[in-house]
Amino acid sequence: MPDYPSLAATIRSLCEGETDTIALMATLACEIHHSDPRFDWTGFYRVTAPELLKIGPYQGGHGCLVIPFSRGVCGAAARTGQIQRIADVEAFAGHIACAASTRSELVIPVRDVGGQIIGVLDIDSDRPDAFTEEDATALSAIIDEVFARG
Repeated sequence: MPDYPSLAATIRSLCEGETDTIALMATLACEIHHSDPRFDWTGFYRVTAPELLKIGPYQGGHGCLVIPFSRGVCGAAARTGQIQRIADVEAFAGHIACAASTRSELVIPVRDVGGQIIGVLDIDSDRPDAFTEEDATALSAIIDEVFARG
């Protein structure tokens, strides 16, 4: 389990004064990915058109390039605005298998200062039931601090 207070402090320091969304996403993807060996793929999908996500900065193997809001765990997070913590991706109706190794997934909506969803943070694990409520809460707080700040 990552030391979330330390991870948040590192990200805060690295992102101080930065306003470019892609630069922020790239920095967070790197820092979060390397904070825990459970995190097999870590990246962002950005809202690029109504009801459409496209891949953004990430760490790990290839990801899906385009995900409609109507499909998959990332689409569900974007569509509902709710964190998706999936213990077994095989049991999730409509799961999109971007990587055959993925067993569990955590997807956190990313909102801008106005509360609009601008993307999602997607973390995949090659371990079943890899993510805890603490992961979801701590990572959501980091995402909100970086992207929804005033």
